[in-house]
Amino acid sequence: MRKLASIAAIMLLPLSATACFGGGGGGSTTSGEATGQVTYWLWDANQLPAYQACADAFHGANQDVTIKISQYGWDDYWSKVTTGFVSGTAPDVFTDHLSKYPEFVSKQQLAPLDDFVSKDSVPTDIYESGLADLWKGPDGKRYGLPKDWDTIAVFYNKKMAAAAGVTADQLNTAAWNPTDGGTYEKIIAKLTVDKSGKHGDQPGFDKNNVKTYGLGLAGSGGGFGQTQWSMYAFSNGWQFNDQPTWGKKYNYDDPKFLETIGWWRGLIKKGYMPPLEKTVGVDGGQQLGAGNYALLTEGSWNTGALTSLKGVNVGIAPTPIGPIGKRASMFNGLGDSIWTGSKSIPAAWKWVKFLASPQCQDIVAGKAVVFPAITEAVPKAEQAFKAKGVDVSAFTVQVKDKTTHLAPVTDHGSDVTAIMTPAMDSVVGFKSDVNSLVQANKQVNQLFQ
Repeated sequence: MRKLASIAAIMLLPLSATACFGGGGGGSTTSGEATGQVTYWLWDANQLPAYQACADAFHGANQDVTIKISQYGWDDYWSKVTTGFVSGTAPDVFTDHLSKYPEFVSKQQLAPLDDFVSKDSVPTDIYESGLADLWKGPDGKRYGLPKDWDTIAVFYNKKMAAAAGVTADQLNTAAWNPTDGGTYEKIIAKLTVDKSGKHGDQPGFDKNNVKTYGLGLAGSGGGFGQTQWSMYAFSNGWQFNDQPTWGKKYNYDDPKFLETIGWWRGLIKKGYMPPLEKTVGVDGGQQLGAGNYALLTEGSWNTGALTSLKGVNVGIAPTPIGPIGKRASMFNGLGDSIWTGSKSIPAAWKWVKFLASPQCQDIVAGKAVVFPAITEAVPKAEQAFKAKGVDVSAFTVQVKDKTTHLAPVTDHGSDVTAIMTPAMDSVVGFKSDVNSLVQANKQVNQLFQ
């Protein structure tokens, strides 16, 4: 759901409505009465019930404002948002993504929230460390308030692991390196089984006729690699950019990144991970449920779906420890933004403020779908997952141990994707050498010159 995808429609011109914001949150942003209907869009069907419950609670306390929620699939969602900016049909408020909003800011499509936050004394220090500041643009203005956060972990088929002699402790303490893959690759090999019943670490294993892949694959990951390779690259000492946010240089040419990708795609060559062409149009969760994958690296937002797969007892382990001596995970967080073309700005702000409040985030926490951005609400989510028999410590340990790394927040997000997705597809599909990413990186960095 949160994978990076190219923006289907290009925003050519900012709408005239942006003028009322004076380029940065003037007094006119807080004028008007909070009445009428507010349209709100999100893309995750799993989260729809939680936010409908928030909308019901909000309307109960604000009878003069009605929230109309629409949910679309990831690709359709961003296409509708971006074309909506141009056609004037975008929602008043929408769930925003850190990889997307920089371009929206540059096109003046997002309302700065600073005056609203100041006027209503909305606290921004109640969220998990760093989340609120991620929504500050290069101009220093705030364009969203945090709603949740996510990390990555390893989902595994408990029955398959037990049959192969792989224990939960071994998975929880696994380590990898780009030379021989470490204990993590040994586990992957052991869990890989060919059609004759031989495991990947046994003599006679047939890598060309695999029944169960030790590790699943959900595409090449493009230039983002959130659930595919980011955790390995981070734990090998790599970073996306030259600075945490609003960097001007990408590091896809870093030897640490190149050797990480070389090792990772090598799992395909060994038969431990499916070829890229076999993953096109394939849902990784369904493959885990069907027994075609033994392990799958996925985001916390898919916990409910993966742990409720029929006929499969699914466990969750943290990402493996890397060469730097620590495990790692991308730390991403969604926010809610207001479109500058909205005709219901005051009411839209009232809704955004509620979405970012303890009242709404406690409701979301209780649904056991995602981790809320407010620190004090996280234990409520943990308890809600526990009540469903799900241990989510593999996700929360990354935050507690401070082993998280930010998703890239820079300009030219869609252009970076347009360059890196085919480049990574070519490498992971064995049509190009890993070192071809050096040239792709040059093309990316030319965007910032």
